[in-house]
Order: sequence, then structure tokens, then C-alpha cells
Amino acid sequence: MTSEPQAIAKTEYQAGQAAFERGKYREAVQHLEKASALIARNTRVGGEIQIWLVTAYQAAGQQQEAVTLCEQLKRHPHPETSKQARRLLYILQAPQLKRPQEWLTQIPDLGALPDNESQTRLGSSTVRKKRPSPTSVIPEPIDPSKVNTKDNRFIWVALIAIALTLAGLIWSI
Repeated sequence: MTSEPQAIAKTEYQAGQAAFERGKYREAVQHLEKASALIARNTRVGGEIQIWLVTAYQAAGQQQEAVTLCEQLKRHPHPETSKQARRLLYILQAPQLKRPQEWLTQIPDLGALPDNESQTRLGSSTVRKKRPSPTSVIPEPIDPSKVNTKDNRFIWVALIAIALTLAGLIWSI
């Protein structure tokens, strides 16, 4: 395999990972499928790309494609890939738990917003003020006439307790 398809595959793979981490699962599937088509599937990197593709399929709601690819990856020549495929297949085939509707929080789909529009909206609604640096904050001086200097006799109680403890230790020797 020449270096140009490998470079393209690496770029697509990284773009797929980035899209997946941003929550753009359909876009991640497209990039990872392209990367998988450009690289040998029986290599370690090919298996890694396909494992990412399984998770992207599952996140994009393409459950059957994820299960089918996991079944194929169980027989992958790289042991780590086949081990991960077996684990993922176990998770994908696990029964879905019934959850009451009041436990769920509906999250709006922000996929329809273009990237620059969502950043513009966030950027325009937040006003950032420059915080003063910690070194520039000078505490206000304390007025000595307002300090409570009255004896509260705590020190005498503590000294007597220490003396009694020492006397008890000396007595027991």
C-alpha cells in the first residue's frame, strides 16, 4: 500500500474520532467508513478503525450494522481487536432496561445548528470581565482598636490541662 492512501486513511480516521467526540455521530460514521475502506482491515490499525466504527454505528442508532461488524471483528487476527469486539458485542446484545419517562431528560438536538451559529450565539450572550490578578489585590489594613484583646481564659485552661496530664504521667512512672 502506498503512503498516500495511508495518509488519507489516517486523516479520515482522525476526523472520525474528532466528530465522534463532538457528538456528530453520522459524520463520524462517514469518516470512519472512508478510513476503513482505505486501509487493510486485518491490520492492527484497521481493527482499531473498525472498533471506532462500531461505536459510531451504535451512537448513530445503526444497531444492526454495529452488531454485524462486531461479529466480523470477533475473528480479527489481532487479539486485542477481537477481545474488544467480543466485549462490545456483549454490550450491544444486552437487553435494554425499561426506564420510566420521568427518569429521562430530553436533550434538544443541536445537530441542525451550524457550528459557527452555535458559537456566535454562545459568544454573544456571555460577557467576560477581566478578573484582577491575585497579586494586585491588597487586603485592607486592620484597625488595632477594633481587635478583641480581652482574655478569654482559654490559655489558662489549656495550660492546667497540660500540667495535669504531665503530672499524671510522671506519677504513673
